[in-house]
Amino acid sequence: MPLFHLLYVSSATAPFSAVDLVTLLERSRTKNHEAGISGMLLYRDGNFMQVLEGDEPVVHTVHNRISSDPRHRGLIVLLKGQIEKRTFSSWSMGFRNLDSADVKKTPGYSEFMNVDWRSGEMLAEPARALKLLTVFRDSMR
Repeated sequence: MPLFHLLYVSSATAPFSAVDLVTLLERSRTKNHEAGISGMLLYRDGNFMQVLEGDEPVVHTVHNRISSDPRHRGLIVLLKGQIEKRTFSSWSMGFRNLDSADVKKTPGYSEFMNVDWRSGEMLAEPARALKLLTVFRDSMR
């Protein structure tokens, strides 16, 4: 079965605390590992950017679950489609809290997550979102 990826952004209905984020991460990693999903999650100022990779029906199931989660609003799919191989193969769910002060020191750091997602700027260049996630993946190795 061909691999599929889906990259989206969303906003939290209420800010996530550090404890909330760790809880979300632990649950997501367990569920994603069991489902054969890999990916990366970025969080900043109440906003999420996530890419999910795996079998297409499974990715859609996870995306639908996230879409109906009352903690999310304004979900926008930036990229989706078949892929040759996983970009985040070693992650059951990589994570980076972009509110951390040391993040700006990361080589390749981008202000991309600071744009208003509803402005259309992110939709105009969705490949930048995948590039940003890849930069963070590489910096965390």
